[in-house]
Amino acid sequence: MTTKFDELLGRFHAYLACVDNALVRDAVARIGWDMPARALQPHGISCVRHLDRASELAPPAAKPLVQWLAGHRNGLHWGQTYTEADFGKVFIDNYGWVEVFGTRGHFANDEVAAGLLILGPNVVYPDHHHVAEEIYIPLTGGTEWRMGEGGFRVREVGEVVHHASNVSHTMRTGNEPLLALYIWRGGPLAQKSTITGTAMQGRS
Repeated sequence: MTTKFDELLGRFHAYLACVDNALVRDAVARIGWDMPARALQPHGISCVRHLDRASELAPPAAKPLVQWLAGHRNGLHWGQTYTEADFGKVFIDNYGWVEVFGTRGHFANDEVAAGLLILGPNVVYPDHHHVAEEIYIPLTGGTEWRMGEGGFRVREVGEVVHHASNVSHTMRTGNEPLLALYIWRGGPLAQKSTITGTAMQGRS
């Protein structure tokens, strides 16, 4: 039976298929896209309010996906890896993700997880690392990213950001929210990241 989540998976796949990057092409080719749907109850969180602005900022190739996400936000199972006790209320009110497929997503996949991350404006996602390799594609611009011992630099919309296994990384948003597509593979797909920074790092 076809559901609204099949449309989500289709738009997610369609966007990835148009990304001109060897790493992304390899990841997409290795994914078995005929995945069984998983019954998940809707679960809302505060940060989905940023989807309206993200819909305005998204590039043409990503607009079908982002507009669908904004329009169906209340029917999705949104998650948060951390709690207010970890990073405070401001961070938690501006952070969350939806897993399209994976070990806990709307579609079941034990080999790879993928979805979308939201960070509100003027938020620091502290230095963290995890075993799984991670591919990010920002669908909104203006966010600064740092990896390893390097400095912060702004990543453009559609620019592929690759974090190898256990490489520390952080993100710092500016005046606009971040909506980023992510793919996790090659490690525990629901592992909680190891945090080495704080939610105030990098702020002046």
